[in-house]
Amino acid sequence: MSEPTPTPKPKPRPIPRPRPTAPKDVAPAPAPLDQAAASAAAAWGRVDSGGNVWLRSDEGERIVGQYAAGGGTEDALGLYVRRYLDLASQVSLLESRVDNVSPEESRASVKSLEEQLVEPAVVGDVQALRTRVATVKEKIKSLATKIQAEREAARDQAITERTKLIERAEEIADTDPAKIHWRNSRDEFAQIFESWKAAQKNGPRIGRTTEDELWQRYSKARTKYERTRRAHFAELDTERASVVTRKKKLIERAKALSDSTDWGATAGQYRDLMDEWRQAGHTARKDDDKLWAQFRAAQQVFFDARNAHFAERDAEFEENLAAKLKLVEEAEALLPVKDLEKAREQLHDIQDRWEAIGMVPRAELNRTEGRLRKVEDAIRNAEAEKWRKTDPQKKQRSDGMAAQLEQLIADLDDDIAAAEASGNAKKIKELKDAKAAREAWLAQVNKDL
Repeated sequence: MSEPTPTPKPKPRPIPRPRPTAPKDVAPAPAPLDQAAASAAAAWGRVDSGGNVWLRSDEGERIVGQYAAGGGTEDALGLYVRRYLDLASQVSLLESRVDNVSPEESRASVKSLEEQLVEPAVVGDVQALRTRVATVKEKIKSLATKIQAEREAARDQAITERTKLIERAEEIADTDPAKIHWRNSRDEFAQIFESWKAAQKNGPRIGRTTEDELWQRYSKARTKYERTRRAHFAELDTERASVVTRKKKLIERAKALSDSTDWGATAGQYRDLMDEWRQAGHTARKDDDKLWAQFRAAQQVFFDARNAHFAERDAEFEENLAAKLKLVEEAEALLPVKDLEKAREQLHDIQDRWEAIGMVPRAELNRTEGRLRKVEDAIRNAEAEKWRKTDPQKKQRSDGMAAQLEQLIADLDDDIAAAEASGNAKKIKELKDAKAAREAWLAQVNKDL
């Protein structure tokens, strides 16, 4: 029997053979810091008699370099083990950072390591490093998918939130002008705009096309709102200008009567003018007060002249004084005003009888006239207060606010029911407190109505 043919040794492939430049008496390379890891890595290599450093792997052996520094086998392997440990450190660093950096950055690190691990000139378990890098690569794919899903979810949520802003703007713009609260709605439009800018600056991107579409809807709603608002206030200005014109004409008529000496008839005409004044309507409070002062001043000219005329006859009017004092007491009994219409009718009757009685002594004139004037002013103030409460423009604003509050309360009732069903005691208390606050507000609005 012939002897078995010996297995041929693997032939080294041509590779660059580095030549050390250090002198032969150079000190040995320092040992790796992690001796256990270095020993485990060194098990994957060997040094042949020619100084060639071999790396073992599942595919066989290959030469990774040559050591000719004059040291032993341990020194020969040490250089390539340290290179392996450096690669292993890079892989460990990648594994530790993959959850904290962007997938793009991690992919760049993976690509670099994959290139270095093709046929690295190292001694160690290279396949284990490749497996770890491949595992990280798969994890990066999963993280990238998760991040993309989160970005899409955030984008969808941002679109939903911005759409709600636009829908609210459109809702305000479509509100009946007779019911809208102009100051509050204008403030809300400004808040919507600020919320939009904040979302645009700090929120996720929603795409140029979607953003442009939503912005066009907002712009259209704002334009419609402003057009309606300008038309409303233009109409209001026209009505107020008409009121001013009517009252100025009444002032001119009052001035024309101021030099009359037909005391009784002219006093009656002034009462008629007063009725027309009440029916003329109201304008801005400041303008109304100014016009009223002019109207009263015109009347006062007449009444001052009348008082002067009868001053000489004061002595004859003691009986008149007694009668007028009774009328004053009768007039004062009308206060406080409970039934405005009845009080006004009774005051007219008292005023007619007052005029029919005639003058009182000059010394008593201011006292008696002043007492009656206080009653007249009180009833006029009651009329003004009634008008204030029934002012159509204010009522429209209050109606709009009341409707909004009623809707908010209804929504809170639904939220309370849902919270009670879930047993969330804290949420139930918060919702009930919010409901109580809005009910109090609604009560005040209804009281003003």
